[in-house]
Amino acid sequence: MAVKEATNAGIAAAGIDVRLCDIGEAIQEVMESHEVTLGNKTFPVKAVENLCGHSIGPYQIHAGKSVPIVKGGPETKMEEGELFAIETFGSTGNGRVFDAPDCSHYMKDFDKEDAPIRNPKARALLNEITNRFGTLAFCRRWIEDAFPRHIVPLRALVDVGMVTAYPPLNDINGCYVAQYEHTIFLHPSRKEVISRGQDY
Repeated sequence: MAVKEATNAGIAAAGIDVRLCDIGEAIQEVMESHEVTLGNKTFPVKAVENLCGHSIGPYQIHAGKSVPIVKGGPETKMEEGELFAIETFGSTGNGRVFDAPDCSHYMKDFDKEDAPIRNPKARALLNEITNRFGTLAFCRRWIEDAFPRHIVPLRALVDVGMVTAYPPLNDINGCYVAQYEHTIFLHPSRKEVISRGQDY
């Protein structure tokens, strides 16, 4: 409930010429007004300070602007014609996540120019990724049939920056984390929540 209400607060605050820092402050205020009881213990819900929403571009999931979920973010303004993922993350832990060691999700870097790749298997894997996914995210199991031994070539692509790894994110052990998200488009005279269907 905390992340759903915080996301809706972010949507309500969003609009043309609205500063991103103001949206983050509105989200945090709503998120941290909640608490959750698990077993016999009550925990405050914290906004995860190092995660955020973002602008979206054609075939570019993270298009450059970040929508914070805590106060103190950038004073950059939203603009007409932009598309945003307003997403919030609440935690019963520290409210800060870190990368887990195992990674299964990746995405070709949108802005990276072609780099010289000496490893022929890595070059072949990059071609497969480009042809099948472009710059959209993919998971390792989707490439296992064509590249059963893909771990070393994939690591080589990550090392040269052609592909970015997106490992799972963890807060402290034993805590609970929830996420909620909607996508909005800023028309000249209104904002449209394009992901809000009948099930929301």
